[in-house]
Amino acid sequence: MSDNIVDLPVPGAEKRSRDTGYEMAASDTKTSRVKRRLTSRTATVIALIIAVVWTIPTFGLFISSFRPEQDIKTTGWWTILQNPGFTLDNYKEVLFSSSASAPQLGQYFVNSLAITIPATIFPLVLATMAAYAFAWMRFKWSGALFVLIFALQVVPLQMALIPLLQIFSAFLLPAQEQLHDLVPIIPAETYVPLWIAHTIFALPLAIFLLHNFISEIPGELIEAARVDGASHGQIFFRIAIPLALPAIASVAIFQFIWVWNDLLVALIFSGGTPDVAPLTQRLAEMTGSRGQEWQRLTAAAFVSMVLPLLVFLGLQRYFVRGLLAGSTKG
Repeated sequence: MSDNIVDLPVPGAEKRSRDTGYEMAASDTKTSRVKRRLTSRTATVIALIIAVVWTIPTFGLFISSFRPEQDIKTTGWWTILQNPGFTLDNYKEVLFSSSASAPQLGQYFVNSLAITIPATIFPLVLATMAAYAFAWMRFKWSGALFVLIFALQVVPLQMALIPLLQIFSAFLLPAQEQLHDLVPIIPAETYVPLWIAHTIFALPLAIFLLHNFISEIPGELIEAARVDGASHGQIFFRIAIPLALPAIASVAIFQFIWVWNDLLVALIFSGGTPDVAPLTQRLAEMTGSRGQEWQRLTAAAFVSMVLPLLVFLGLQRYFVRGLLAGSTKG
């Protein structure tokens, strides 16, 4: 008996192989087309020049933050090779000094974290659910409601600040005070107004961006899941979120950096107390009262930049995928 194994033809295998080959060829063509559009020697050189010019101030700030006070006030950071000298005293003073005249940024850094993380998660969760509902759930007035939310992007943020502050003063702040009277361990001033304000201001654009990606999920995939008995909740968590993850990460980066660097909303809704005020508010105070103390300002400014840089570098691959996702459609 022969031991040779003969592969028998499988019905449909040749067609599947041919279809897979066509899909790979189409994907290669699409990818090469996108690469050709995005790759240019001139554009690369211009991008490098812009990146270098854009980075010079940050590099100078980084170098200055490690220089002694006397060197900062007498020489420029670009003379670091002629006047070498580095110290960590600037960071120790702005972060850990207990002196009343020190910036004491540690508490404000914690406040910024407590404001930024929930103010990024809340609108992201609500916007993702709303985007899926507008894209794949049919209900009355859905089109008009989506247009209304899209139109809210043209309303200037400054116009909504005073009405929103009046609503908070009439309802939210008295409720917080009553809750503090009942449970003294809960502070009278909390981050809740800032969370609500940032969530309201972020939702229109976040819903619009995420809707553009989630609505591009192939309808056959959604229909197949529905035929298999999947509910909208299962489709949302198991199909929509994994496929829209690059877009969600892109929106998360934008929202995190926006909230972290925000000063206007914080000035209006935080109340200005050190228990709630974010890092940007303290930096603005330092610029006004200690504008001549460059050794403190440079170190404090770089402390405020570290976390957004880490978040961007950590999620930049999702960010790039989210940006390029729209370029490969069609």
